[in-house]
This record gives sequence, structure tokens and C-alpha cells, in this order.
Amino acid sequence: MGRLASYRHLPIDWDMTPEEAVTLYLEWGNNCHKHGRCPVRSKDDVSYYFVVNTWDEKPLVSLLKRNSEEVQELASLPLPDSIQNNFFSQYGTPKGVFGINQEMKHWLEREMS
Repeated sequence: MGRLASYRHLPIDWDMTPEEAVTLYLEWGNNCHKHGRCPVRSKDDVSYYFVVNTWDEKPLVSLLKRNSEEVQELASLPLPDSIQNNFFSQYGTPKGVFGINQEMKHWLEREMS
């Protein structure tokens, strides 16, 4: 089993980006139903999604749980070297927090099985 197997039952929003999470959960009423997401109405509305964090020397992919009150990091994994190299060749070496790409999604789905 992969390192994320205990989270495979969660309804992961594979298309959520950090920017969309801020719009959806921190700027209530500002999302205009983007990507078919309904506006957040209470702290009971929650999303589970992955982000890539490149602030440290080795990029990490984190599974986050977010509602209107807080964000929790449920798990964090280093990117495999091949995926990291592909990411940096595509985007350079920026520092920040980013949404995942298709290659990362496929890797994460394998880790969750």
C-alpha cells in the first residue's frame, strides 16, 4: 500500500489550486461557482486537496483539509526526483505553493491505492 492509503476514502478535489482555495474559503461570495464548486456557507463545508510547496530545499506535496476557519496538513511527501525535475524544467525554480499537475496526480493516486 502507498503512504497515503489511509486517505483514499476522502473526496479529493484534484483540480483545487491554492488560489482557488483562498477565493473559496477566505473570500466568501467571491467565487462565482468556479469549476462547479458551490459557495462556502459554513465551517462544515470542507475541501481536501494537494499542493506543492517549494519553499524548502526539496519540494513537498501536502494533502490539505480546509474549511473557512482553518487549514490542516494531513500528510506531506517529498516529490520523487523525476517528478521534481520535470516540475522545475517546466516552471523554473520558483519559491511558493502551487497546484499539482497531471504527473503528480497520477503518482499521488498510486500512493493512495
